[in-house]
Amino acid sequence: MSEELVAFRDVWKVYSVGPEGVPALRGVNLTIRRGEYVAIMGRSGSGKSTLLNLLGCLDRPTKGQYHLGGEDVSGMNDNQLSDVRGTHIGFVFQSFNLIPALTVVENIEIPLFYQGVPRHDRHPRSRELARLVGLGDRMEHRPAELSGGQRQRVAIARALANDPLVLLADEPTGNLDSHTTEDILDLFDELHARGRTLIMVTHEDSVAGRAQRIVMLRDGQVESENHLLAKGPAE
Repeated sequence: MSEELVAFRDVWKVYSVGPEGVPALRGVNLTIRRGEYVAIMGRSGSGKSTLLNLLGCLDRPTKGQYHLGGEDVSGMNDNQLSDVRGTHIGFVFQSFNLIPALTVVENIEIPLFYQGVPRHDRHPRSRELARLVGLGDRMEHRPAELSGGQRQRVAIARALANDPLVLLADEPTGNLDSHTTEDILDLFDELHARGRTLIMVTHEDSVAGRAQRIVMLRDGQVESENHLLAKGPAE
């Protein structure tokens, strides 16, 4: 059995709206092991975005504990959380969030640049990642010269640049057509087979069905967890 990588223990998130506040998460308990591929689903207002923000160390729980890689990150200050995001977490967004003026390789290099990695180290690493996601012949292109699927591949490569503990994907196929969606999901399958831990938020059943496990949220609580056909390194 692989080790616990993500562990939520009775996690609450209450937003300060009105005299009593508004609870977005209500006592969530969730464990994700190294090498798992997990999809998080739920209707609008179920707590998906709040959960993703906490998983990505973009926010802190109001109550409860969040352990990432064995470290309690629940009470960390902003600078400490920023360090965790920069070293342990890779983000893939629906809107790609690429810098238009930079080439594919330069966009992939951004996390390494902010970590102070010298160019003679980060440049070969970024070229290697471009090849890994199937963009070996597009390294010097800029985002405007790429298709939507290619731009998402750049975003995935950038998320992998710091060799993160976990890859978080927020509706990663939301802006893609059905054929390109399949290509990106095939890439996620390949990354999972290589041992990557993936957590994906999606509202699409067909996309979630590619994961090992579906966590369904409702009213800020885990309503159900469905284990799908076991596959890959977490079997």
